[in-house]
Amino acid sequence: MRSGAVGWESVTEPDRQIARWVEETPFVDTHEHLIEESQRLSGAIHPRTLPCNDWAYLFRSYAAEDLVVAGLPASDLRRFLGPDIASQEKYRLIAPYWERIRHTGYAQALRHTFRGVYGEEDLTAESLPRIAEKYRETVQPGFYARILDLANIKGCHVNSLQRIFMETEQPDLLDHDISILQLCRCSAADFAWLEAETGRRPTTLDEWLEVIDFYFATYGAKAVAVKSQIAYSRALDFEPVTKAHAARLFPHHADRVGALHALGPEDLKALQDYLFRYCVGKAGEYGLPVKLHTGVLAGYGVMQLARTRSNAADVCRLLQEFPETRFVLMHIGYPYEHEFIALAKHYPNAAIDMCWAWIINPVAGVRFLKEFLMAVPSNKIFTFGGDYVAVEPIYGHACVARRGIARALSQLVAEGWIALEDTRDLIDRIMRGNALHFFQKAHRDDTTQR
Repeated sequence: MRSGAVGWESVTEPDRQIARWVEETPFVDTHEHLIEESQRLSGAIHPRTLPCNDWAYLFRSYAAEDLVVAGLPASDLRRFLGPDIASQEKYRLIAPYWERIRHTGYAQALRHTFRGVYGEEDLTAESLPRIAEKYRETVQPGFYARILDLANIKGCHVNSLQRIFMETEQPDLLDHDISILQLCRCSAADFAWLEAETGRRPTTLDEWLEVIDFYFATYGAKAVAVKSQIAYSRALDFEPVTKAHAARLFPHHADRVGALHALGPEDLKALQDYLFRYCVGKAGEYGLPVKLHTGVLAGYGVMQLARTRSNAADVCRLLQEFPETRFVLMHIGYPYEHEFIALAKHYPNAAIDMCWAWIINPVAGVRFLKEFLMAVPSNKIFTFGGDYVAVEPIYGHACVARRGIARALSQLVAEGWIALEDTRDLIDRIMRGNALHFFQKAHRDDTTQR
């Protein structure tokens, strides 16, 4: 097997055949947060995107969070992910907690990466020096393409955490989203972000809308989608707001941007509602799908499940009021994934992305894929996105995803829901064909095109 991805002993010939088909089929990766390869090569430390440049960096997303949930003190996590302590000391900090998390999806992705990229079975005191050295040896020019090829990934969508739209150095490998988070959240940091990128500091709503128009006019033809993770800070209940009302709110907010809560919660929500719906309208104008974070939040100790639980119900209004705009609901809405199956079944403009979901809970991913394929047209799902800032764990996540896809389809065949002869085309559709068709910018010369 090329990437060692499936990694389970099939008990029947149909299982083995499905595993082979899944293994040989390339993924189109529909969601990452990769920084540019040149930044990795430079080793320039950045507190958010490259806090250290050693093997500990592979834990930044998301195994580090499991370590804290397992008991690692947050102060030790900061030291572990920082640049100032030696490799052996980093291992000493996390070793007891690594044993506690090594079977979670986050850790399994890393273990597959250690095995497939570095040739080490696991992270241990004995293997640590070799892993540390192989990390340094791997970070060489062209290593993004090499690792994605090793994982049998043909094309990758990136939502940059550094720019609203990243003019990538590798356009043949990486497609980028326009991040609309900063364009509609209106925090003090967003004002500063836009000023740094454009040199403009809007003080009226019309000036802010001109900035939004600039991003779509400049990058709309280059982007593969627009993306918002505003669900981290508010509900997805975007109500219609008149431009006149939003215009009355904006100058007050802009004048006092140094105060994060210059507007009260209801007024800030109204302003965000207007700006978000404006961005959705622009996305429709440019034919760009709208990717929305839904479900569980990254990090630890911050998630409000009451708001997360409402994600599926909240997006119904958007799906109804923007029927010509295609929405991609990300991460299967976990742990409320059944509601997202219902949305995709009911709304023609709703598709589901399994990005991140395979390592949040691999077993839930298998259940979800089985139930989705029994309820929803099979063209409405994308089955892989690593959701990483570092490229190396994408390999391991792809291994977990391939195993899950093979298991889900094998179970459906064994249970008599799908015929074995139908699975080959289905595998191609859900692993790559849907994304190639849905995201027009993702069309590439591909020798595996059927």
